[in-house]
Amino acid sequence: MSSDPWGRVDETGTVYVRTADGEQVVGSWQAGTPEEALAYFERKYEGLVVEIGLLEKRVKTTDLSAKDATAAIDHIRHQVDEHHAVGDLDALRKRLDALVATVESRREERKVQKAKQTDEARQAKEKLVVEAEELAQSEQWRAAGERLRALVDTWKGLPRLDRKSDDELWHRFSHARSAFSKRRKAHFASLDAQREEARKAKEKLVAEAESLSGSTDWGTTAARYRELMADWKAAGRAQREHEDDLWNRFRGAQDVFFAARGEVFAERDAEQTENLKLKEELAVEAEKLVPVRDLKAARASFRTINERWEAIGHVPRDARPKVEGRMHAVERAIQEAEEAEWRRTNPEARARAAGLTGQLQDAVDKLQKQIDAARAAGNDAKADKLARELEGRQALLDQALKGLEEFGG
Repeated sequence: MSSDPWGRVDETGTVYVRTADGEQVVGSWQAGTPEEALAYFERKYEGLVVEIGLLEKRVKTTDLSAKDATAAIDHIRHQVDEHHAVGDLDALRKRLDALVATVESRREERKVQKAKQTDEARQAKEKLVVEAEELAQSEQWRAAGERLRALVDTWKGLPRLDRKSDDELWHRFSHARSAFSKRRKAHFASLDAQREEARKAKEKLVAEAESLSGSTDWGTTAARYRELMADWKAAGRAQREHEDDLWNRFRGAQDVFFAARGEVFAERDAEQTENLKLKEELAVEAEKLVPVRDLKAARASFRTINERWEAIGHVPRDARPKVEGRMHAVERAIQEAEEAEWRRTNPEARARAAGLTGQLQDAVDKLQKQIDAARAAGNDAKADKLARELEGRQALLDQALKGLEEFGG
């Protein structure tokens, strides 16, 4: 018979292992010596030790599921419970029990972690749904559309919830996306209709602009082009593929007209600049007639100068007031001379002026006599009152005498 601290072999070749519950039969060995039998079953024990050690490492260092870990523990425990090895089987059972506790602890940790992840996923998905529902009302079509696509990608990256909760949140999320897509589609359909109307309106504007490009009615046509431009801006934008072409045609027609007008106006400006020079020379000639000494000669000379003036033609608009003002000043001086001459030679006006002067002179003489009489009578108060009245009559008389002088008298 052969033995060691954990097992023995009896005379019949039966192998036993010692446990806390007493000896248990391991098996029967007939192929060799008892020592070889013990060595064989001890190697099987070492194999179990290695297997348990590997399982402990996997449980601690990998994401081995609790289900797979429990199945592996049960498999090893079955081998230990069958007593097919020689060694400290009770120690192996304790290690397996500890491993079970570790797996259960990990299972609870994972359960708590999964519950936390689920709650976080729920909150994240609810937040995505709220944002999607807000975006569904947006009119920032490009930005909102891009953001909704990004939300879908974020959603796909989140863990699934229980089917009911996940389906309810997804239904709200999907409904928000559909509502936005429907509104955007309606908006762009309306926009397409507006752009088609704009295209038709601009086609008409282009046609009229092209028909006017050869006009030489510069003022009327330029004003009409300004109206067409205002109508163009009010029409809105056509489709992108039409807008640039229509604008190029519209602008091109205007360019043809304004280029032709520019050439004509350039020639006209040169001619008007020369006209200004000639009129300035006539203004100098007219100004030599002032002051008027010989009214008849001045009037004749101004008439001749004015006829030459009218024959010259237009001058630049900004220079017109100044040069015409110089001629008008000469004309007014001649008119004033004519009025003075008329007053001087008008018999009726002269007679009225002479009569008024005589009346005022009589009144002044009368007041002077009354003043002298009052002074002689010692009535100074009356004399002072009459003297103040005399001052007023004397002023009128002086004015009348000055007017009479204009009549040469």
